[in-house]
Amino acid sequence: MTNRYAIILAAGQGTRMKSSLYKVLHPVCGKPMVEHVVDQVKSLNMSEVVTIVGHGAEKVTAYLEGKSSFALQSEQLGTAHAVQQAAEKLEGKSGVTMVLCGDTPLITAATMQALMDQHISVGAKATVLTANLEDPTGYGRVVRDESGHVSRIVEHKDASEQERAISEINTGTYCFDNAALFEALKLVKNDNVQGEYYLPDVLEILKDQGEIISAYQTPNFNETIGVNDRVALSQAETLMRKRINEEHMRNGITIIDPLTTYIESDVVIGRDTIVLPGTFIKQGSEIGENCTVGPQSEIVASKIGNHTTIRQSVVTESEVGDDVQVGPFAHIRPNSKVENEAKVGNFVELKKAQLGKGSKVSHLSYMGDANIGDGVNIGCGTITVNYDGTSKYVTTIEDGAFVGCNTNLIAPVTVEKGAYVAAGSTITEDVPSESLAIARARQVNKEGYVKK
Repeated sequence: MTNRYAIILAAGQGTRMKSSLYKVLHPVCGKPMVEHVVDQVKSLNMSEVVTIVGHGAEKVTAYLEGKSSFALQSEQLGTAHAVQQAAEKLEGKSGVTMVLCGDTPLITAATMQALMDQHISVGAKATVLTANLEDPTGYGRVVRDESGHVSRIVEHKDASEQERAISEINTGTYCFDNAALFEALKLVKNDNVQGEYYLPDVLEILKDQGEIISAYQTPNFNETIGVNDRVALSQAETLMRKRINEEHMRNGITIIDPLTTYIESDVVIGRDTIVLPGTFIKQGSEIGENCTVGPQSEIVASKIGNHTTIRQSVVTESEVGDDVQVGPFAHIRPNSKVENEAKVGNFVELKKAQLGKGSKVSHLSYMGDANIGDGVNIGCGTITVNYDGTSKYVTTIEDGAFVGCNTNLIAPVTVEKGAYVAAGSTITEDVPSESLAIARARQVNKEGYVKK
């Protein structure tokens, strides 16, 4: 099989983003733009992927570590100059090289494959990814010869009236014969107003050498959108979200209102799960089958089991088991684990808490730094007092314990197996197994007090 390489251009600063965050690291559906491109490329089993970095190089390499090798373009002198930086890694090798921009997060592996297939099938030295636009104003036009190959690419400002009538445009993504690419790059000149070396000049050089320059027209222009400002970023986000939601629906998930449902990249959702409006499911989350999530819920980097319901609640970096009821208005904070058949009710907050199988924290309670066993009942208004102003301490509530309403458990403290704690108690000492703890002042009625 022909060796296949990819060069991803990610060295530009992106000044139009007006941001301290390097352009290609701006997220689209939870993942940096350049990572979308790299992940699609990697799915094609490339021999090597080289990302050209410049501004923000350290941060880009940190995100893509293990997915790509890197070449530094220390001075940005144009797209041809950027590609030339990969010479140390790729020059002299036989095969096909695809050149893509790191700010095109919507491009798919299927389109990349079709571009390479076209390139190889016609024996071209270069192939341009093109698209058809009703209004191509501002884009470079692709002029084809009588055989259908590319004669030249002319920029809008330089095009004649006849050329401006052409609706096929250059998207800025290319395939090259690798050896021919690096030989032609040596001939590119910078005698233009910007004094830069432009990659499209390689096409003209190869054409003048009598080589075939081909084109593959994608039926979906949206895949080729480059993100240069916040407006384009929002457009890419909308298109990517639509793609993600439709993929989930085709896989057997019901999304009641896709327009108000935000599911980020790489989220896994099981069949027959229902996602209600206003729900955010963020990257790193995995939801099982036959669940109901929402409305107005947020799941962040968490694992949810099967047959679980999460209503108007937030779950962050935690694990929730099967047949669990969460909410409404519950907050499960990081490093919590809710076992099967448990209940986390309305206005309950868990923080670094383990809630055992079948246990219930039904309403208006805070369980922080708590290890709660199986079959435990936590009464309304109960809190674990886990912080003394300096350090955090753990509360342990063992299997089958019953904690009455409005109880303060002053950590570190243990309520042992099968013990009861009376409502309104403030517990400062361990409660032995099978015992009842009462820690509250005796009621005293002062008759006639009001009149006095």
